[in-house]
Amino acid sequence: MTRIVLGRVTGPFGVRGWVKIVSYTEPREQILEYPRWRAEQTNGASRDLRHAEGRAHGKGMVVRLEGIDDRDAAIALGKPELWVERGELPQLGPREHYQADLVGFEVVNLQGACLGRVDHFLDLPANPVMVVVGERERWLPVGPGRLLRVNAEERRVTVDWDAEF
Repeated sequence: MTRIVLGRVTGPFGVRGWVKIVSYTEPREQILEYPRWRAEQTNGASRDLRHAEGRAHGKGMVVRLEGIDDRDAAIALGKPELWVERGELPQLGPREHYQADLVGFEVVNLQGACLGRVDHFLDLPANPVMVVVGERERWLPVGPGRLLRVNAEERRVTVDWDAEF
């Protein structure tokens, strides 16, 4: 199965075991719709985490996890990525896609110039960025008006981006 990273723990929040997380879901609160997350431990094993409650806080989220009852336990958790198996994701509607599904796709601009292939995505404060690797690395914003078409059969993404930029 393929892992899909939903977010990551960034540290403890308060003294009662709450943790701060960065959510990669859109909207960010959607991460709470998954009842169970998996987290990689320092020894390489994975562990189930279940949230008891959570809410938006600043640009991130704060969450109380079952079994994490104080600050020491929250610190011991570390800063793992939170993921689920691909099969646990909801079905998508037409013209919707998951970022993880686009990795490896060819990226072309409106003039048909190949810019490279999708290597990964970065969730930056302004908007997500698609990192495209070809003859050089490009960071392309994927906000409205930039990512124009996704053709899953041809494994191609069309973007509005100048090849010289």
